[in-house]
Parts: sequence; C-alpha cells; structure tokens
Amino acid sequence: MSDRYIAFDVETPNYANNRISAIGITVVENGAVVDEIYTLVNPETHFGNFNIRLTGITPEQVADKPTFPQLWAEIEPIMGSGLLVAHNAPFDMAVLARCLNFYGIEWRTYAYYACTCSMGRACYPNLKNHKLNTLCEYLGLDLIHHNAGSDSRACAGLLMDYIGQGLKVERFRRRYDLVQCRAKATYI
Repeated sequence: MSDRYIAFDVETPNYANNRISAIGITVVENGAVVDEIYTLVNPETHFGNFNIRLTGITPEQVADKPTFPQLWAEIEPIMGSGLLVAHNAPFDMAVLARCLNFYGIEWRTYAYYACTCSMGRACYPNLKNHKLNTLCEYLGLDLIHHNAGSDSRACAGLLMDYIGQGLKVERFRRRYDLVQCRAKATYI
C-alpha cells in the first residue's frame, strides 16, 4: 500500500450534513506533511444556528466562496491520491458521499479510508475518551477545534504519531460505499 494519506475534515452548514461549508486537507507522504489546503465553501443552502455556533462559519463568510462542484475540480486529484483519513471518519465520509450525490458528481463507487479515532483507541486505550481534542491535548498537538484546516492537520499529526508507535494503518482500512452512503461492515 502507498505511504500517502489524505487527512481531511469537513464542516457542515446544518443538520442535514449533505453539504460542506469548509474543508481542510492535509497530505502526509512518507511520514511528513507535504501539502495543506483549507477553504470555505458556499454550500448553497441555509445555515443552522447550532452549526454557526459550533464552527463560527456564517452565510456571509461563504457567499463569495466556491461551490462544492467548483472546488471538487481542484481537490479531486488530491482526494484520490492516497488513503483517506479522518477523525470519526464515517461522519466525514458520509458528508463527502452525500455532497457528491447531491450535486450528481460521479467519482467512485467506493473509497478506502481509515479512522484516527479507532486507531487512537488501539494506541492509547487508557484515555478517558478518544475525541480529537482529548487526543491532541494528550499528545501536545495544536488544535482549533471545528476549524476544518486545524482539524485535518491534527488528524495528520495523530496519524503520524500512531505510525511512529508502530501501528499498522492497513489494519484499520475500511471501505465506504459512496453511492449508498455507508461503510461496509466487513474489514478489507
């Protein structure tokens, strides 16, 4: 398997979780960060008060930002260039799949991913929980929580720590059905 990982995080504008208001991507290759992208996204939908409070992203901030289809043309080559990695990855994978489906963007039938929350449970089983902020605090990683750029960078930092601990990422590789918007129960 390639030693290239695409750590990503998305923020959403409302409870439907089928659009993206921000995305952060941190590319890890051969144990080092080689690229980072962060951008706000115009989700072309309403914002819920909860999401505004959580992320700090408002409709005004995204009004002149690219829509997901515009952005996808730029980030698709990156997203397809390695194993996708996220913290609580089924959430981020579901939002990505729903967004692709909403806009009618055909990418792949499925994508492989790994979850840094699951890996954290294996590496640090004695922590009180394995939330992103808990793991970052324990490992001394910088984090501005619910900022997609910071969250993706922190996710990449966790991944590099786990690999440094000897964790085999392949053990945590899963398959996500992008058409049906669900993780496969069987381990690949």
